[in-house]
Amino acid sequence: MDPGRLRRHRHEKPALADDFALRQHFAMKKHLRIACLSGFLIGASFAGPTGAIAEPAENTAVFARAVTVVTAGRACFDDILQVTGTVVPRNEILVRSDRDGLQVAQVLVDNGDTVASGQVLLRLRQPDAQRGSGDVAVQAPAAGVIYTAAAPIGLMIGGGHEPLFRIARQGELELVGEPPVGSIPRLTQDLTATVEIVGVGQIPGKVRLISTSVNPTTQLGQVRIFIGADPRVRVGVFGKAAIQLGRRCGPSLPLSAVLYGTGGPVVQIVRADRIETRRVVLGLMKEGAAEILQGVAEGEVAVLRAGAFVRDGDRVAPIASNAANPK
Repeated sequence: MDPGRLRRHRHEKPALADDFALRQHFAMKKHLRIACLSGFLIGASFAGPTGAIAEPAENTAVFARAVTVVTAGRACFDDILQVTGTVVPRNEILVRSDRDGLQVAQVLVDNGDTVASGQVLLRLRQPDAQRGSGDVAVQAPAAGVIYTAAAPIGLMIGGGHEPLFRIARQGELELVGEPPVGSIPRLTQDLTATVEIVGVGQIPGKVRLISTSVNPTTQLGQVRIFIGADPRVRVGVFGKAAIQLGRRCGPSLPLSAVLYGTGGPVVQIVRADRIETRRVVLGLMKEGAAEILQGVAEGEVAVLRAGAFVRDGDRVAPIASNAANPK
């Protein structure tokens, strides 16, 4: 090989290496410019009106659970005392004969008959006497309704015998109820009552008499509720009475709004869209509603269905309910 050519060949190798390095250098600068441009465009997309980079906005929205609410209204509650008992005559008349040794010869009346004062009820005679001779008439001492007749024909009248007839004077009846000892001081004469008799239905009544003694075993007293004369009612039948002790009006909420905890009943009030748990004192109840004696004022808003899904201080979105309190 020509020595000069060889020298030129040796000098070309570095030139090729330099050319490769140069191309790599320009490629890196190109990629760097592209990266810088991309970063600028991305930054510009977050730029504010002044060109400054905007900070990511914080999520300031506060979650508010939707709850159904009800407004505490004014309602009136009847203070009712329930008693049970049996029907008895207001005034009981016992019919006996003062003639011993006679025999019942003729019975003229039966159970359920209405009799007048002085009406003949039966006739007595000597066991060996003929019909009509020496008969003794037994008369009704007062007008009323016979509810027991215990004088079969042939009965011998002797000392200490059971009454021949039991008469409810004027047919007037009463329910004898047994109130708890704690409620007796609240009872007074002439309180109105509704008496429900088995097989008859409801009858108006009125408190007539309150016993001054209490059964030492049961701790129950006795109250007599006058129901008058009603031919549908029988002596001895079972009944119950609702005695109206009084009437109170005040704030009321549905029972569903009351939550019972270890410390007693509470209500979840909504004020300024936040939950406020309050202890309450309940009174009377009726038709799914409760009287609120303390803790809630009329017009305040409460969660309709109290529960553990909201707590004191929680933010809520109240939704009015269509539920209405009793009047």
